[in-house]
Amino acid sequence: MSTRSRIGELTGWRAVLFAFAAGAVSATGFAPLEFFPALLLGYAALVLLLDGAAATPRPLRRAAVLGWTFYFGQFLTGWHWIAYSFLIYPDANLWELPLALLLPAGVALFGALACGLAALFWREGAGRIFIFACMAALSEWLRGHLFTGFPWNLSGYGWGASLALMQSASLMGAYGLSFLTILLGASLALLARARWRLPAALFLLFALLWGYGAYRTATTPTPDVPGVSIRLVQPDIPQAEKYVRALMPRNWQRLMALSLQPPAKGQKAPSHIVWPEAATGFAVARSSGALDQIALLTARGQSLITGSDRVIRDGEGITAYNSLYLFRPGGGLPLTYDKFHLVPFGEYVPAADILNHLGISQLTVGSSFARGDHPHVLDAGIAPPMTPLICYEVIFPHAVIDPKEPRPGWLVNITDDSWFGPWAGPRQHFLIARFRAIEEGLPIARAANTGISAMIDPLGRVRARLDLNRMGVVDAALPVALAPPPYARFGDLIFLLLMVTGAFISCMLGRK
Repeated sequence: MSTRSRIGELTGWRAVLFAFAAGAVSATGFAPLEFFPALLLGYAALVLLLDGAAATPRPLRRAAVLGWTFYFGQFLTGWHWIAYSFLIYPDANLWELPLALLLPAGVALFGALACGLAALFWREGAGRIFIFACMAALSEWLRGHLFTGFPWNLSGYGWGASLALMQSASLMGAYGLSFLTILLGASLALLARARWRLPAALFLLFALLWGYGAYRTATTPTPDVPGVSIRLVQPDIPQAEKYVRALMPRNWQRLMALSLQPPAKGQKAPSHIVWPEAATGFAVARSSGALDQIALLTARGQSLITGSDRVIRDGEGITAYNSLYLFRPGGGLPLTYDKFHLVPFGEYVPAADILNHLGISQLTVGSSFARGDHPHVLDAGIAPPMTPLICYEVIFPHAVIDPKEPRPGWLVNITDDSWFGPWAGPRQHFLIARFRAIEEGLPIARAANTGISAMIDPLGRVRARLDLNRMGVVDAALPVALAPPPYARFGDLIFLLLMVTGAFISCMLGRK
């Protein structure tokens, strides 16, 4: 009997510990390590554990426990960077550090639900592989939509090391690619009993997807927009220093100096300058001195795009937004965009009255932000119209542009990834942005406070970048947008068709 076939025979704490370890190791399939075999083998191990659960007196409960434990291990390892946000202001937030366990533990309930539902229909043979893949992929879609959603490290992102396979997102989106990825990984469980036909067929499918992606990247032209040059400013200001009043003049001068820096040899002078999320540390529109300097900065025909708080005072008090300002040449009346997908505990506190009574507050400085309405398209002057995305708004598939508005020519993602730590979090966020570019067929100009800042073309290729914890600028031409790929046109309909097909195949195999 092979080692893998023995996995289903594990019982008690041994099975639970193995599930946690398999989940933790599977997380190495995501950025920054991108060791995709670990992700695939993790799902195979979970299927073998569920085989063992199916033989117990209480299979549903056992499957749910194993599913929760596996996904808790995966999320805890993959999302360990969440703990860094509690260390920015340790005097206020360090005691809340154990709460960093709550997000992986809570979101792992979706995995428990998936495995519990799969146990309802479990059967011998290849049918259970499709059952598991459907339930696991459905759980990913649900965690991306329910309770404000958190679609971070979807299974499809395990292919971040392969630009060619990433192109599949243009057809079926991250959720569709996740379904096929889970299906491939789960099918490896069949090899424990020397059943190789389904794994071989799925490897062939992925070989075809790779071929499609390689052909797409080799043959799709991505010319530049004439006359447009984008400067992405990365000031590398530590988060703990951004809102210190005594340091704000220094931070401002750093932004200005980087913006005025001469272009590198062979580069055009920038037509658009992009600063990161909350770049100024203060409400820029309420500072006459800052507005005067912006007018001088843009006096020669440049536009400035920057993140900043937007504060409105009225008879009912003060309302603050996490906003993006677009200052057109001359620093005239700016266009504004308000972030609509806010970060729980970072930008607002859910059930604030109850949690504040317990002493649990938001992690950022200042009061909670109000919510904007939806994505907008802004007139960017000589550049095509653009849609702003502030920080983690970029993580939501098929929710980065509003179908009721005209299609933009590019996306601008401003972010402050210093909250995400110095390693895994920013790299995962960056990879997610590349997937959005592929899904929508749109280039993304990404300006991050401490990195990664980059120009991403509509095929997800990185034209130019400045890595983590470096101060500087990225000067790059703006690629032309592609025609809307299938996912941009049909959204999750293709994912739904894959799910229905998987369920149908499972039923057919169950009748044999």
